[in-house]
Amino acid sequence: MFLHTDEQTIEDLGIFGNRNTGGIYDLYNSASTRGGEELLKEMFRNPLSDWEAINLRSHMIEYFARMNISFPFSASSFDMAEKYLMNANEQHKDAGHHTAALSEKEMSNGVSAIIEILWTAKTFIEQKEVTDISYFDTERQRIQLLLNHVAFEPALKEKPQKKLPYSAITAYDILFRVREYDKIKTLLKYIYNLDVYLSVAKVAVKRGFIFPVAVEKNTCRLALEGVYHPELKKPVGNNVSIDRDKNVIFLTGANMAGKSTFLRSVSTALYLAHMGFPVAAKSMTFSVVDGIYTTINLPDKLGIGASHFYMEVLRVRKVASELGQGKSLFVIFDELFRGTNVKDAHEATVAVSLGFAKKMTSMFIISSHIVEAADELKQRSNIGFLYLPTLMKGRVPEYTYTLEPGVTDDRHGMIIIKNEGILEILKNGVKKQKVVVD
Repeated sequence: MFLHTDEQTIEDLGIFGNRNTGGIYDLYNSASTRGGEELLKEMFRNPLSDWEAINLRSHMIEYFARMNISFPFSASSFDMAEKYLMNANEQHKDAGHHTAALSEKEMSNGVSAIIEILWTAKTFIEQKEVTDISYFDTERQRIQLLLNHVAFEPALKEKPQKKLPYSAITAYDILFRVREYDKIKTLLKYIYNLDVYLSVAKVAVKRGFIFPVAVEKNTCRLALEGVYHPELKKPVGNNVSIDRDKNVIFLTGANMAGKSTFLRSVSTALYLAHMGFPVAAKSMTFSVVDGIYTTINLPDKLGIGASHFYMEVLRVRKVASELGQGKSLFVIFDELFRGTNVKDAHEATVAVSLGFAKKMTSMFIISSHIVEAADELKQRSNIGFLYLPTLMKGRVPEYTYTLEPGVTDDRHGMIIIKNEGILEILKNGVKKQKVVVD
């Protein structure tokens, strides 16, 4: 069972970054193998939506982090093994004999790499600190079952790095690339899983991330203490609580007060939590949802003649459609309906927010500059109000980035415009700086 989301949300959260900057995936990726990297990417594309599966993965990674267990396999061995196995195709297996054109050296390196992987896997899963991890039992036993197969007995009697005669190499080659090819590939997949677990555990230790606790779906619960965005160098943590009594948060604050960063912090934490991964916070408990949808950086679609406002409407319609199917969702709208005039934005914000508030198994955070909407939204007891304050030091605004209860009508746009001298430039032009010649 996987979490529902979409490309807009993945882009909003910067999951995979772009050409110029890395993403959340890159932050969590310290995998040692190419297969591990691909599996990690697949996990980022497919977060889980089963609370027991989430907790199982989370507890497993947490245990690996606590024990400080390192990935025991050689990256170079995996490179050689993967390249070697690429030459095994269906024709070779169906024919029952080896026909691929490999040099003697390539064959020897490939066979040695597989033997080393078999040995390392056996040694690793038999360690007491690994056998004690109950959360890893199922995967460990499946690896054990593969290694115990009679076909691999001769290989496990060989010493790793030992130079083998050509006759032994050719015999092992047929075993690994033809007869037991599927078992070898299955073993590698389990090791890729292990690579991801240990990679993410390493990230958790290095960055001081915590492991969330998932609870059952439809219980409408999100409790975050000290949440911050994982890419920030000097973050300010915030506490957030959402439940059935307050399943909608109406967020206000001036431009640059930190609303968008806060929204990304919360939604990124919840997205990662659904993967069973550690998050940037002090503690976190959450009820699993069917889907996460954010609208933070919504682009115009000029190519199809769609304005920003129309794209917002389509976005709201998509969320409404999902909710109409009885799904429990976590939804974020940053400055809802900013693409239209103030009157329409006010009416639409109130109407949509009140509609969301009736969906008691879903959670919503809506940020807005239409602070007047708060007066009408207060008619619903399950809508809470938070704001990010601005402190004025003379004519200079300063931002705490720390949530406070209530609504703010802070508006400092004109102050910032005046501080930047824009009106003066428009009136008098840009003054030329004097050039001083020594």
